[in-house]
Amino acid sequence: MTEISHNATCDLSNVQITQGIGIYTKHHRIQQNKSQDQLAREIGIARSTLSLFERGENTSLVVFVQVLRALNLLDKLAVFELNEQVVPGTLPKNAKDKSLNLKPKEESGSTQESDWAFY
Repeated sequence: MTEISHNATCDLSNVQITQGIGIYTKHHRIQQNKSQDQLAREIGIARSTLSLFERGENTSLVVFVQVLRALNLLDKLAVFELNEQVVPGTLPKNAKDKSLNLKPKEESGSTQESDWAFY
């Protein structure tokens, strides 16, 4: 497959994107010399389901993951991994299990943004 720029990808319709995913998986299936029937049996779905997926007509995320796993392409999903980050309003995993309460500091009569603190 040729590489498409980000802007060009954004201009594609949902149907075009799902068809592209189907073409991508079909390409890799054929490259690995697997028939639709073989791959479908390997992942436990009907051959017709795989056929629909390869045409972009069945866009089940579960089927997509199953196909990528069977074709040893799960590493392509690494782009979706998030680094562990502290999300505002939550504690890091290694912090003590306390609930977060956002309250104004009592020593100040002001409620400016800088006067708020975690307790």
